[in-house]
Amino acid sequence: MGNAVKKTFLYCILALLTLTFLFPIIWVMLSAFKKSSELFSWPPSFFPRTPTLDNFIAAFNKGDFGRYFYNSAVVSVSSTILAIIINTMAGFAFAKYKFKFRDAIFIGFLATLMLPLEVIMIPIFQVIKRFSMYNSLLGIIIPPAATPTGVFLARQYFLSIPDELLEAARIDGASERRIFVQLILPNAKPLMSVLFIFSFMWRWNDYMWPLLVIRDMDKYTVQLALANFSGQFSVDWSSLLAMAVISMIPMLVVFLIFQKQFVKGMVVSGMKE
Repeated sequence: MGNAVKKTFLYCILALLTLTFLFPIIWVMLSAFKKSSELFSWPPSFFPRTPTLDNFIAAFNKGDFGRYFYNSAVVSVSSTILAIIINTMAGFAFAKYKFKFRDAIFIGFLATLMLPLEVIMIPIFQVIKRFSMYNSLLGIIIPPAATPTGVFLARQYFLSIPDELLEAARIDGASERRIFVQLILPNAKPLMSVLFIFSFMWRWNDYMWPLLVIRDMDKYTVQLALANFSGQFSVDWSSLLAMAVISMIPMLVVFLIFQKQFVKGMVVSGMKE
């Protein structure tokens, strides 16, 4: 009975914390189906009295959000694929190859985690302008393709793969490229799921870097469009809330698809050989 009471109390606390964190999201989702007059009514209503889809239709008609969602999808998917390719190759090299100054290079690479974006923003921007990627989607896709976090997670994951497996493949005559593509990557699905979720989330929700790189409105991402949707003298809160809800859907879909592999990858990435 004592253990049952403790577990029940613990579950109640966890449920309360979950509702506390989810309450703002639930409020936004329900408010997206309310009319403008109902948003500012007093006392406020939690559930919409007369649910409507007019907010979503008006936002797409007035704000051209179809184009912005397309831009965000291109940026997020392309940058994520590049991040998976580059981070897995770098992590595999740091984990399984021995070369001069390997540990020093890895520590120096990880040290960049302590540098905020504001410190390296100007040098990256100068590189973007030098290579004529300013005001283009490539300027958002290329810079975050390799991340210290991704390389670290990849290295930690590949450390858990036995070296004997690689030696056996080399004895059978497999090349290093074939070992990586046909042996390592099929066993790294949990890792790639973690990298996919993290990279997609960062690129989809990124606001600061696209704000600096993109000038033309037809190349805006969703986050820039949402910020720009606020007028100088008034804000169409109904349409803004509707688009905020739709912008959450891709992240939820990605996480639901990869959640099992995500948990497994996080557990294995934290282990050492």
